Amino acid sequence: MADDPFQRRFAADASLLPHMADLSNDRVLIALLGEADYRAASFLDQRLLTDRIGREWMGWDALPAPGPGAPRPDFIFHIGHVGSTLVSRLLAEVSGALPLREPMLLRTLAQVAERIDRPESVWSPDLYRTRLAQTLGWLGRGFAPGQRATVKASSVITAIAGDLTGADGRALFLHVPLPRYLETILAGEASMAETQAQAPARIARLAAMLPDFPHALWQLPPVTRVAMSWLCEMAAAQQTLPPRDPRHLWIDFEAMLADPARALAAQAAHFGLPADGARIDAALAGPIMRQYSKAPEHGYSPGLRRELQAGAAAKHAPAIADAIAWVEALAARYTSLGDLPIHGDREMRCSS
Repeated sequence: MADDPFQRRFAADASLLPHMADLSNDRVLIALLGEADYRAASFLDQRLLTDRIGREWMGWDALPAPGPGAPRPDFIFHIGHVGSTLVSRLLAEVSGALPLREPMLLRTLAQVAERIDRPESVWSPDLYRTRLAQTLGWLGRGFAPGQRATVKASSVITAIAGDLTGADGRALFLHVPLPRYLETILAGEASMAETQAQAPARIARLAAMLPDFPHALWQLPPVTRVAMSWLCEMAAAQQTLPPRDPRHLWIDFEAMLADPARALAAQAAHFGLPADGARIDAALAGPIMRQYSKAPEHGYSPGLRRELQAGAAAKHAPAIADAIAWVEALAARYTSLGDLPIHGDREMRCSS
């Protein structure tokens, strides 16, 4: 294996992306990408697989493990719809880091981890740990010596954030106060539909974190289900990315928009990425801040975001108040939730 040219190439070449796994057949789909493909892609999911992207299935055990000292990626975690794609694009622009946005293989790891102690688990705990280390080595590769990789995970991956960052990895965690989150989700039909679709899985995760959880999904009106989603992801981050740990930089995205240059400098410094003031100013003055990050062909801006939030706040005021009260009641019931910044007015670590 060590003398196999493909094995040597795969261990170090980011152009060979392990895109997705087929657990039933224990294989991985390898996609052939250029650096420009990574930088352009809002999602490294099934939308990546256009006709021009070469790919091939390979047995998982046929792929090499990373060598000793292989670089691991940095991570951006988030609760969803809180600017994580924008932050990924800005950090890549100012530092030259290689962005990997929502690689599908991490979803497989999260699915396996959720069932690892159950009879239906397809992997043993030892195999999970082995393949976790493999995946981190693969996602940490760059296109040039010393190039850092920054993974922007999907929101559900926060459940295994501790496994991914390990004992010495660094991460950002993006969030917003509950009222702003509700307004943001309610302002978009697609974001509302997505959040409602994820509600069953999220309330199951939340109930697993809170003993004697007193609610069922069918009891919650739609806006309260959105609040429950915020609470689930914030509670998960509190467990896997403790905000008092200096390895984890919690960022209030609304506060970031008020002073983006300062926030971006702090984020780059947290990861040890090169980013001087001139490059930060140029990135913030460029098109990234005027585009919808998930679909750059559409215009978007902080001003439009605030306008849409204000419209949603006015339209749904009673339901938003009820949803916030529901979360506050749970925070009063469970001491583990007491430090969550529901209104953004609690002291949270915002800079390194």
